[in-house]
Amino acid sequence: MVEVRLTAVRVDLQSSNPVVLLEETEGAHRSLPIFVGAPEATAIAFALQGVELPRPMTHDLMTDMLESLGTRLERVVVTKLVESTFFAELQLRTGEQSRVISCRPSDAIALALRTHSPLYVADDLMDAEGLLIQPDDDDVDEDESPEEIVGEFREFLDNVRPEDFSG
Repeated sequence: MVEVRLTAVRVDLQSSNPVVLLEETEGAHRSLPIFVGAPEATAIAFALQGVELPRPMTHDLMTDMLESLGTRLERVVVTKLVESTFFAELQLRTGEQSRVISCRPSDAIALALRTHSPLYVADDLMDAEGLLIQPDDDDVDEDESPEEIVGEFREFLDNVRPEDFSG
C-alpha cells in the first residue's frame, strides 16, 4: 500500500465534474485523480475546512456512530478500478476485532478526514493509474490552506449550472 494525502478538491475543466487528487506522501509523488459527485466533493471540502453545521451531515453521523460503538477507523484504502469505477474500503477496529467494509472512495475520504485517519492506495492501482502531475500556477502548493481549497470549490458551486452537466 502507498500512503497518500488529499492535495486538492478541484473541478475538471473538460467535464465540469469535481475531482479529488490523492498524492503519494513519499517516493515519486504520483497523484491518483478520482472523479466524485458534487455533494461528495462538498462533504470533503467541509471536512477540510472544519465546517460544523447545526445538524450532522451523513459523514458526521457516521463518525459519531463509530465513536459511540467504540470503533476506530484505522485506515482507508482505495483498492481498485473496475470499468471506470473506483472502489475503497474502510478498515475498522473494535477492540481486538477487525472489519473491512467496502465503500465509495469519496465517502471513505470524507470519513477519513473527519476521523484523522490515514489514506492509502493499493500498490497495483497506483502503479497503473498514478500520474505525475506537473504543478502550474493554479495547482495547490504546500502552503495552500484548506480554506483556500474550499473557497475555490465554493466558487465552482456558485457558478455551476445544471446545463453544465448535460451531455
